[in-house]
Amino acid sequence: MNFNNLTGPTTNPDQTAIDPTFGITYIDRQRNVMGRWTHTSSPRLIFESLIGITRSTPGFPTPNQVDPAVKFNDGTYEAFNSAGGSVMQAYGNLFHGSEQVTWIHGNHNVKVGAEARLNRDTTYFGTSPNGEYDFGGGSAYSTEFIPSASGMHDVHHGELLPDTLSGFLSGSPAAYTVAIAAPPFSDGPHIGPAAINRSGYTGYIQDIWKVTPRFTLDYGVRWELYTPITERAKRTSGFLRIDGKQNFLVNPQPGYRTDWKGWAPRVQAAWQATSKMQIHAGAGITIIPPNIWQDNFLTGSTPFAVYPRLVAAPGAPVEYGFTITPDQLPTPYTTSGQKIFEDGDPKKVPANTVMDVDRYEKELAALGESDVVSALNLSGIDRSFGNARLYTWTAGIERRLGNLTGNINYVATASNHLPRISFPNAYPYASPGFAPDTEFNESGAVIGGFGVENVITGTAHSSYHALQASLSGQVQHGGPGVQASYTWGKSIDDTSQVFGGTGSTGAVVQGFPQDPYDTHPEKGPSAFDVTNSFAMSLAQDLHGEDIGFLHSVSRKVTAGWELLSISSISSGSPFTVYSGVQQTGYGSNGVDRPDQIGKPVLSTARENRQDYFGRGEENPSFFSIPVNIPGGSGPNEGRFGTLGRNTFRGPAYYDYDFAMIKDTPFGERKSGLELVDLQFRAEFFNLFNIVNMGLPSNILNGSGFGQISKTAGTSRQIQFSLKLIY
Repeated sequence: MNFNNLTGPTTNPDQTAIDPTFGITYIDRQRNVMGRWTHTSSPRLIFESLIGITRSTPGFPTPNQVDPAVKFNDGTYEAFNSAGGSVMQAYGNLFHGSEQVTWIHGNHNVKVGAEARLNRDTTYFGTSPNGEYDFGGGSAYSTEFIPSASGMHDVHHGELLPDTLSGFLSGSPAAYTVAIAAPPFSDGPHIGPAAINRSGYTGYIQDIWKVTPRFTLDYGVRWELYTPITERAKRTSGFLRIDGKQNFLVNPQPGYRTDWKGWAPRVQAAWQATSKMQIHAGAGITIIPPNIWQDNFLTGSTPFAVYPRLVAAPGAPVEYGFTITPDQLPTPYTTSGQKIFEDGDPKKVPANTVMDVDRYEKELAALGESDVVSALNLSGIDRSFGNARLYTWTAGIERRLGNLTGNINYVATASNHLPRISFPNAYPYASPGFAPDTEFNESGAVIGGFGVENVITGTAHSSYHALQASLSGQVQHGGPGVQASYTWGKSIDDTSQVFGGTGSTGAVVQGFPQDPYDTHPEKGPSAFDVTNSFAMSLAQDLHGEDIGFLHSVSRKVTAGWELLSISSISSGSPFTVYSGVQQTGYGSNGVDRPDQIGKPVLSTARENRQDYFGRGEENPSFFSIPVNIPGGSGPNEGRFGTLGRNTFRGPAYYDYDFAMIKDTPFGERKSGLELVDLQFRAEFFNLFNIVNMGLPSNILNGSGFGQISKTAGTSRQIQFSLKLIY
């Protein structure tokens, strides 16, 4: 959808496009609207109503309920079955009603309306319900005697293994975890059930004022209220710090705050300077409600879906093949010793019931041979969490040039209070003194308290500034139809995604900060930032029937030929270099960065094109991992690296597509139109067979650092087709 030049279409987390000039929220996903009607009480007073019900389709049920995941937390190798059979299902119902009144008076066109959107969804969620074995990122210990060739470096049973590879080859992971639920809650493909409610209400008033025949002012305001996500069976949990002490609550009330300040004013001015030139400018605020999937942090955690974690300890390695079953899970109790689910009904749990996490963890620890306590990985939504804001301002000129129309626009956006995952108790494997809610003994072993606290907070921000130019129309005298655009822009944020992972073009992408307590050093180019982008499409009717020497040939052969061309060129995407080593006592989440000590010349123009950094096996020499230094912390006595986020750019992207099309009509209807049309298409994708290189491996301590192993597009693709249109 393209509503106007103010902001263009935007998308909120419910997958609906928002009219930037105060109009009704238009539904932009598969919906079955039950009714829509328009009725008029007078020629100048118009009422519009809409009532609808939407049911979304299931998401991604687990495709595998057998194989566990094998992950490498330091990024040295690619994971096996990294999804771990993860359960992600969603069944949604959207009840939508709206009413709008339009009043036309003189030079004013006033619209007043209201809208209600009621989400009633059901989701299932569990990460790695088949189990997950983690190698790297933490200490692993030998499960057997491993002799060395010289006899000088033998590793005995229970001793520390030297690296990730030796742990993997000997079947000794650093940790084991699984998503699991104890009775009476469902498990397997229906783990982490949640019956979610959320309602949205909107009121707006808008006036389109034609100040003069050449000047129009479009202004107004919306007020939007989104109720917090709630769970109908009260299967929710989260954190609350009381008198400086962290508590974990079952049925927290409220789950997070209600944002009553949903005011969104917007204004646009358009001036028809001449018959061929228009100047426009505008600004607006859009309210962005929390994504409905973020409820998993409120509903998909302990004690409804538990993530027990067994961590290897000296003399007590984790055996590959170790599992935990639902019947082994302990019973959750309150801090006063009462069962939280006395009769299995979560609806009867009082609001803000404090769970005895220490007791639960110690009973979980008894499942392993070492009796080592592994603090639970818990999640929740911060109580101050709420709606985000999108601020947009634009200015531009549109000019007609013969049959062509040219546009030059400055477009800017800024967003704040965007969601991110925060870690108030540091990362996995944090050392004493760095995880304030974890209890350690004198030797540094975990004996209780809290583990990793995954909390959704509204603390991320982003900005975008761009100069956008376009040219479109039909070249005179039978020339081609042209659509060309160029964008020079910059997108900056402090995280580009809530979660991380391995991108499709080869590089690891992380959404977490290097320092879990300081996100300011993360400010940098967005992972999706493209500085320069050019696209052009041409469509040319060959007019073969008008060529003189072809007049003797049947029009069935000469007419209907058309050439199409689509070209796109863009600069490379940013990427970050990660160390692959836990550098500090803040723990490891695969986000530590090194120091940069040299300046690589990044290029795919070398004879060895995949060597993007240019030194082959010596590519790591451009960097230094700050470990084993005076004053360092953690198992490697290190500090955070000075390298910034997304400081490097990948290769540019080029694509040229071409098509030749022939339409041949056959027969004739009584109306004079053809009876059928036979269309022939010859299509060439990536016509020049350009090899677009992906991003290089970006884990400094991993295999093939600086080498490109994936492409960012396909090779030349050619296809021929016949299509009968009737």
